[in-house]
Amino acid sequence: MLLKQLKATEVKEETKMMEQTLVLIKPDGVQRGLVGRILGRFEDVGLKIKGVKMVWVTPEFSKKHYKELLKKHFYPWLEEMITEGPVVAIVLEGLHAIELVRKLVGATEPRTALPGTIRGDFAHHSYEFTDAKQRSIKNLVHASGNAKEAKEEVKLWFTDKELHAYKTVHEKHVF
Repeated sequence: MLLKQLKATEVKEETKMMEQTLVLIKPDGVQRGLVGRILGRFEDVGLKIKGVKMVWVTPEFSKKHYKELLKKHFYPWLEEMITEGPVVAIVLEGLHAIELVRKLVGATEPRTALPGTIRGDFAHHSYEFTDAKQRSIKNLVHASGNAKEAKEEVKLWFTDKELHAYKTVHEKHVF
């Protein structure tokens, strides 16, 4: 009986650490043919793909996704960038997925992103350059910043029917 209670407690604690997060491979990542390489980075660390789809973002949908940035001076450039080509939307799941994805993605400004991160390896734009050109920074991906944002973004981009449950080999070895 005690063993069952201990295992139940472990499962509850483990469940608290399991997270889902949204990643968008933006039009610059799609157009440069980096989708497979970027997606592979997440799979390499054991994150599970719960859902994936290619979407053309409309200006109306951009406003929903970037609602916190609508009043920023750069929002028009951001909208122009996110609607210029298809986006690959991905829901990833795993232990501490939000934090892990943010580490893999790297700093928002590619110039300051460390080598080994997605932005550090595949991009080199700077805020200084893009502000001078009056356009959005080309940083390849968007990743949810925290648990609240991840929950909202996953719900905005995916229906429950578009998210899939299955076991991966990583789950066998981690859990």
